[in-house]
Amino acid sequence: MTTSFAQEGDIVLLLGKDKREFMFRLQAGAELHTHRGIIRHDEVIGHRWGETLTTHIGYPYLLLQPSLDQLIRGIRRNTQIVYPKEIGYIIVKMNIGPGVRIIEAGTGSGGLTIALARMVGATGHVYTYEARPAMQALARRNLERLGLEGNVTFHLRDIAEGFEEQEADALFLDVREPWLYLEAAHAALRSGGFFGALLPTTNQVSALLAALEESRFGFVEVEELLLRAYKPVPQRLRPEDRMVAHTGYLVFARSLIAQTPT
Repeated sequence: MTTSFAQEGDIVLLLGKDKREFMFRLQAGAELHTHRGIIRHDEVIGHRWGETLTTHIGYPYLLLQPSLDQLIRGIRRNTQIVYPKEIGYIIVKMNIGPGVRIIEAGTGSGGLTIALARMVGATGHVYTYEARPAMQALARRNLERLGLEGNVTFHLRDIAEGFEEQEADALFLDVREPWLYLEAAHAALRSGGFFGALLPTTNQVSALLAALEESRFGFVEVEELLLRAYKPVPQRLRPEDRMVAHTGYLVFARSLIAQTPT
């Protein structure tokens, strides 16, 4: 339950005037050492969100609850994570919410897993597959750090062997050759269930589309999301010099009992 005050065990975000962010879990007796001085966790616990706190040398930091976007971008990772701009769209496109059972492969560093676990809540569940032990261990630590591991079952397994679950509501593949696993995906999904995949190149998308045409999936869509931020200055509003452009193509489909023309 969210409270108005920072409590021990909360993950907090300190934002400086220089836009530097520090995100950590509050622990009584601990200290945060920054390039602008030291802040004792005991001096943060009990303060209201939105307050300004200072280091021992007087540098101010704004105390905030981190957003899901910041939590995902702040995780430890060994590989590229799914970007928040895609994650948000995946969630609404595949109808992910409380009570939903979703299968994911591969886990990677756990960025998408975190968002899915947060969205399905205690009444839903995420089943995530990863073939690399070290990568799965990292994802587990990232989920445990946020207290979301209870919503997730981790499988250390090559999905070429199939999925253990059946009648899942949704299934998302972030793997190199998703077209190889369409039969296994269909067997794991309920009729009408949501299928999604993320691919970096057009030739991979073409291969998946060709396989989907021969599969028991229908209503196929291919989309790409571009994100352009603007400088928030009223007197000279203009786009930032850099933008998050192509990060991947999204392919969506629905699991069907019989093939339906797309």
